[in-house]
Amino acid sequence: MFILEALDWMIAIYVLAAILPAIFLMRYIYRMDTYEKEPAYLLWGCVLRGVLAALVSIILEMIGENLLGISPVDKNSVTYTALLAFLVVAVVEEGTKYYFMGRLTWHDPNFNYLFDAIVYSAFTSLGFAAFENVKYVFTYGLGVALTRAVLAVPGHLGFSVVFGYFYGRAKLAYDRGSRAGSVVNIIIGYALAVFLHGFYDFCAMMNTSQSMELFIAFVVIMYIVIILLIRRQSRNNRPV
Repeated sequence: MFILEALDWMIAIYVLAAILPAIFLMRYIYRMDTYEKEPAYLLWGCVLRGVLAALVSIILEMIGENLLGISPVDKNSVTYTALLAFLVVAVVEEGTKYYFMGRLTWHDPNFNYLFDAIVYSAFTSLGFAAFENVKYVFTYGLGVALTRAVLAVPGHLGFSVVFGYFYGRAKLAYDRGSRAGSVVNIIIGYALAVFLHGFYDFCAMMNTSQSMELFIAFVVIMYIVIILLIRRQSRNNRPV
């Protein structure tokens, strides 16, 4: 009985260590939404679609990595690492997150302010990050929890805020009758999110002294820019 209780406590600690960073950032984004808070069903829907995106990404990334593995590109080359980071991991993960999020939120009547787009994309990405964190913590132990709390989880938030900014502009263009403008904004937002995600992963995968210095500089600059963008969009929020 004591062993079972200790095991239960250990599992609870692992889960909390994995999901608390995502919950903290969700709370921050929710508080920054100063106009018409989004309903719980929509926020939870975004989180669950983030988890679904993570599950689908596992399969798609396995397929992508296998296809890359049978290509003539040397697995030990910088080109291989770049292709894996940008065209497999970033393209798949950013694509699945925003595909499932879009199907839930695009036509929802609650999507009526620009900042709503950042809320939806952030909650979806943080749901993705929380699931990913649970997987990493149970695989590698609590030692990875702090590193991922500082780097990986806020990283997903950063990519999502960039997409969310353009997702809101896409909705505004769509509601004003500009289908072309809507599509262009979606493409720009997705391309930027993929680039940021790919560059983040590429630097981490290279794991050289130069790449890690570049990685740290990139992360610091991105965090500053993202926080400023969140605050700016929160202050200048307006209906779509």
